[in-house]
Amino acid sequence: MKLYYHPASTTSRPIVMFAAENGIALDLQVVDLFTGEHYQPPYEAINPNHLIPVLEDGDFRLTESSAILKYLADKTGSPLYPAELKARARVNERMDWVNTQLARDYCYGFVYPQIFPHHKRRSDEAHDATLQWGKERAQGWLKVLNDHLLGAGNNYLCGDRITIADYFAAEFVAVGEITTGTNFSAYPHIERWLGRMKALPNWKPVHEAIEGFGASLRGKGVQALV
Repeated sequence: MKLYYHPASTTSRPIVMFAAENGIALDLQVVDLFTGEHYQPPYEAINPNHLIPVLEDGDFRLTESSAILKYLADKTGSPLYPAELKARARVNERMDWVNTQLARDYCYGFVYPQIFPHHKRRSDEAHDATLQWGKERAQGWLKVLNDHLLGAGNNYLCGDRITIADYFAAEFVAVGEITTGTNFSAYPHIERWLGRMKALPNWKPVHEAIEGFGASLRGKGVQALV
């Protein structure tokens, strides 16, 4: 199986982490986002959305990070995507929540406009308003994650056992810490859960590229979420 990805991509890392931790062999094909390779005709033929990741399994091609994680888990019979109806529905719910709530406001509304030039708004006024809106909304979603989805009783997003929902969510949460210096001391259950994810054996090698990118942003006026 081939994965088109970039190591600094938030949506790519959950798949790379899951594969690395669970012994799933992937042929990793880097798509250079920083030179615009994803907008060139060869890659457009692979994914006309101009986005990564894309998984190729023979003549089957799949886009969307969440869908790829589920496919890999099912293909390999992983218990991290449980077969029991209600347990699976809970995993799906958590992953959908990350996509439609947390990532939208925290990443696309607060983090990415600061760290990626193509996400910056056209005027300072519009940019500042975007960050303020994203910050307020993100704080609300982080409170939901801390107090309700995790809480004092859950080690992971769906209870006491890690699932693919944790691999997915951890990257969207961690990217703000890595690139903007945000810390989660105000959200102790998030801090505790993210610490468990960082303790996974492959966390450090998978995150080398984004850690380096984050280091390059230090002292450049990037706001942390507080």
